Amino acid sequence: MELLTTSGGGARKVERLLQALGQRGTSNLDRVERQVRRIVDDVRRGSDRALLAARAHFDGVPRKQPLRIAPGELHRAWEETTPELHAALKLAARNIMEFAKRQLPQEWDTEPVPGVKTGQRVRPLAAVGCYVPSGRHPLPSSLLMTAIPAQVAGVERIVVVSARPARETLAAATLLGIDEVYQVGGAQAIAALAYGTASLPRVDKIVGPGNLFVTAAKRLVASDCGIDMLAGPTEIVVCSERGHPEAIGADLVAQAEHDTETLSVLVTSQPALAKEVIREVKERSRRNPVAREALRSHGYVIITDTKEQAQEIANRLAPEHLTIDSEEDLEWVRNAGSVFIANWASQPLGDYVSGPNHTLPTGGVARLRGGLSVMDFVKLVTVQSYTPDGVRALGPAAVALARAEGLSGHAEAVELRITRAEAAGAARG
Repeated sequence: MELLTTSGGGARKVERLLQALGQRGTSNLDRVERQVRRIVDDVRRGSDRALLAARAHFDGVPRKQPLRIAPGELHRAWEETTPELHAALKLAARNIMEFAKRQLPQEWDTEPVPGVKTGQRVRPLAAVGCYVPSGRHPLPSSLLMTAIPAQVAGVERIVVVSARPARETLAAATLLGIDEVYQVGGAQAIAALAYGTASLPRVDKIVGPGNLFVTAAKRLVASDCGIDMLAGPTEIVVCSERGHPEAIGADLVAQAEHDTETLSVLVTSQPALAKEVIREVKERSRRNPVAREALRSHGYVIITDTKEQAQEIANRLAPEHLTIDSEEDLEWVRNAGSVFIANWASQPLGDYVSGPNHTLPTGGVARLRGGLSVMDFVKLVTVQSYTPDGVRALGPAAVALARAEGLSGHAEAVELRITRAEAAGAARG
């Protein structure tokens, strides 16, 4: 990890780094956009034929192999996984579900003035697609994190796509009762979900992380199909004054082993802590080549003049994962996907079993939104009703605003109700 300081001449180097990291976002997507656009257009026009051709080329799956995974294969995957994994999946699923239930928005009504009732109704999306990566590691946890909030929201059709779904991923689908699982990945899977093919009907929204091609495809289809967010490589920032070096080092290495592009940062005003963490990270990553490369290329330890400066840098980075020292520190946190408090809160616990979603904003997007939640799978439908008294109470103001905007039709539509309301009142009198 590179050691930087905000003192003296080091301040300019830190500022340049922060400016560069502030632009990290999805700038790499432009490199693959032309190729991804071609894939998306081919699948949109060519339906199953183009989808299977792209799958054979990019995923290495023979064209004759069925697109949809048979129910029997899903059930066999559950039977062939261990009781220990069954217990872990059930525990994680229960906690994720309970957390999502608490996030579910409520329906309500209110009466702003007598005779006017307004409110909201909560309605689920009809169909969603969950993208589950299948690269170096099986990711059944990603299936749980994307599908369970959709189930809690009441989504009727949940589709899972994965290029080479591991047995553990198929077991997770079986646990949740999801039987629409397709063996296809990459930009071709995103195109199929967004536009539909003969064998894979379209969905209303696509969620879940993926590689550069997947993210670029999500950006391309976003005007035709809902997406959750454009996620990049994972990120960890630790802002600590008194954390345990071994705990901080372990979490930095844990997140770094996801990808050689992982961003890993410690910000502290304590030089002794910084140096101890660097030693810990070096030792712990010695036998972890992916983490070692990520920490070498994108790992930073920033020593600040004050703890307040460290806190400001953490907020400026707006990281996916943020570890802080205490609950009191939550007061200064403005931008983070998910926050972990103190030494016992290992970030991998949040990746798997605690309940909050691990599908989180990266690339500074935590300035704008939080992680995936049940809110991503529902629509808030506003409703309103009026009595004659309500029309008389609000109507004149609506007419005045309509006339001010030069919309005579708007004004006349309200004036009609006012006239009828007055006539109804006179008839009652």
